[in-house]
Amino acid sequence: SLALREVTDLERLAGRVVYGSAGSRDLAALSAGLGKLPHIRELLDHCPSSLLQELRDSLDDLPELRALLDGALRDEDEKPLPFSVREGDFIRPGYNAQVDELRSLLTNANSHIVDMEVKTKEQTGIKNMKITSNKVFGYYIEVAKAQTGLVPGHWTRKQTTVNAERYISPELKELEHAILSARDQVTALEYQLFCELKKAVCAQVDRIQRTAAALAQVDVLQSFAAVAAANHYCMPQVDNSDALTIVEGRHPVVEKMLNGTPFVPNDTHMDGWDDLAAIITGPNMAGKSTYMRQVALIVLMAQMGAFVPARSARIGVVDRVFTRIGASDDLSSGQSTFMVEMTEVAALLNHATGKSLLILDEIGRGTSTYDGMAIARAVLEHCADRKRLGAKTLFATHYHELTALEGELPGVKNYNIAAKKRGGDVIFLRKIVRGGADQSYGVEVAKLAGVPDRVVRRAREILEELESGNAPVDGGRTVSAPAGQVSLTDIGGEAVLNKLRMTDVNVLSPIEALNLLAELKGDLNGG
Repeated sequence: SLALREVTDLERLAGRVVYGSAGSRDLAALSAGLGKLPHIRELLDHCPSSLLQELRDSLDDLPELRALLDGALRDEDEKPLPFSVREGDFIRPGYNAQVDELRSLLTNANSHIVDMEVKTKEQTGIKNMKITSNKVFGYYIEVAKAQTGLVPGHWTRKQTTVNAERYISPELKELEHAILSARDQVTALEYQLFCELKKAVCAQVDRIQRTAAALAQVDVLQSFAAVAAANHYCMPQVDNSDALTIVEGRHPVVEKMLNGTPFVPNDTHMDGWDDLAAIITGPNMAGKSTYMRQVALIVLMAQMGAFVPARSARIGVVDRVFTRIGASDDLSSGQSTFMVEMTEVAALLNHATGKSLLILDEIGRGTSTYDGMAIARAVLEHCADRKRLGAKTLFATHYHELTALEGELPGVKNYNIAAKKRGGDVIFLRKIVRGGADQSYGVEVAKLAGVPDRVVRRAREILEELESGNAPVDGGRTVSAPAGQVSLTDIGGEAVLNKLRMTDVNVLSPIEALNLLAELKGDLNGG
């Protein structure tokens, strides 16, 4: 991992060179990245995998190109390479004789000026003079006014000051031109050399891209291995069957976000016949969506060659994974939540095949109860019917009436997320079990979400009235339900039955069992 992290993005750098946007820093980074490949090849020598050995042989570090780039570009020990190649100062000393000569002229310009000043004083006898420069006039000879009579006739006056006269001589003008033009010349020459280096890189771009592709595969495989080892993943069995069997599967992202809280694993068993579609019911916040998403992610991870978060897994190859999880309003284009949902469902039904995996969460909830239930049932029937689609389907719903399909459609099975109710509170066990949910725990979830107690109490009252066959109407007045909807049991007895159905005696302590028994007796006696 550390060795791979040191390799630069070879493909991107090669692309910048080809498209003409590369600079000297990019060429240096390309050479540095290629220079890390011999060490990576050495590390891969110890891997028995035939694929890794094949990738190892594909890692071409292009030693000739590296030698050319390293020999042409200077080291960055003292200062970094310039951002723009138009600035120059990136060619290594000794690479080009003309560049070295021009740089020498620039570096020793002051020495040349001093030498000319000494020589001029000796030739003219002017002791009180100096050669200097400014940004307006460039280089000039400044002579005190007391000695202007000694100035040679071939000098040209440039400026008069209070105490001196300033001149330019042919020799100084020639030296000034050499110094000023040397900078432009060396910059232009370095750019020419840079273009030659780019040509050399472009000639090897195919080799660079093949190397980058092989390196990318090594990087992905290394990442797969590191994650699998750190998180205790297993190697799935992937075949062309219709099986989808996962033992103790986990969600690879959610389990990392729990901050030490253990993730509750769940099993999954689906095939193309007896377990074709699973109807999943249970309260909100219990983990239905997490469970379905983890199944989809495990299938994706297995088919892309990664280990999966499970104790064991057998994954039959699917052609596509279709999901319908959640909905967001698209108000800007005039589409409601329900319209978006139906558009996605339409795409799913029109493109899925019998080899697809379908993940459907709360289909039909964006419209009225009866419309939503009708659409949800029709979609589920279509997905589970082998004569129509017959695709493996995970179908989460709050329409408990749909659980009746288990006895009507072959291959449909009911599951629910287990929950434990204690008094007015509910505990989600995060475990998926066979059978449909008895109730949705909507009121309890509202309480957990922070809905005021007064509202929660009123909701419980209304719920009991609805379950008993009476409905609150006209500002709270209660009327009896019409014939055919009369409750067959008293309210207290129904409450006791509900509590008993939702109680898992295997997790009760003796004290909890005694308290529950007292609660049940109180319910039967009317509180």
